[in-house]
Amino acid sequence: MGTLISREYIDGDVRLGIEVPSGLVDRCDTGDSLAVGGVCLTIVERNANRLLFDVSAETLSATRLGKLESGARVNLERALGASDPMGGHFVTGHVDGIGEVLGVTPEGRSHRVEIEAPKSLSIYITKKGCITVDGVSLTVNDVNGSKFGFNVVPHTWSVTNMQEYAVGTLVHLEVDIIARYVERLMSEREAVPVEEDITPDYLSNRGFAPPLVDNEEEYDGSQGNKARDPDSA
Repeated sequence: MGTLISREYIDGDVRLGIEVPSGLVDRCDTGDSLAVGGVCLTIVERNANRLLFDVSAETLSATRLGKLESGARVNLERALGASDPMGGHFVTGHVDGIGEVLGVTPEGRSHRVEIEAPKSLSIYITKKGCITVDGVSLTVNDVNGSKFGFNVVPHTWSVTNMQEYAVGTLVHLEVDIIARYVERLMSEREAVPVEEDITPDYLSNRGFAPPLVDNEEEYDGSQGNKARDPDSA
């Protein structure tokens, strides 16, 4: 986690100063991407234990970064390298909406959290599917309309700002990108007329299946040739 220590307004944008653990600063450089509360930002300056980020008006309108108070703690995560192991699901750092915490309940050694998402995002949230809350990759346990719940294990609870959640806390939500792509592909398929149906003739004419033969002729299926009497010429 990092701590917001400064906020400077510059021509409609905001420059945030985040105090981060020294071990993380050493692995970051100017120009690197870093997820701050689940929002992908670019490091514009590194100074001792402080990282500076420029937040555009567009990002301010889609997130709550501009409304964070000094001293607020935020979850931090470096970008995933191509050779790094995948420990959760793909998270882009592009916030889809703001959710509201409805309840936090201890459950065994874990904590059960219930959140209400914007109705426009509810179609992307499914039981046992993936959701990102403030940059944390989670598995959805149950869904009821626009409300969903999940469990936070002790380790995640101890290293994220989820330990500060209370009823009414606003959080960044990012839905599973796979669901986004599936929706886009399906909508395009419905919008674009199909010129030809996928038929046996279609596949045969394009080399994806053996050539078709008349029903009266026997087909051996081995080399695309009609079967013939071995005693014939």
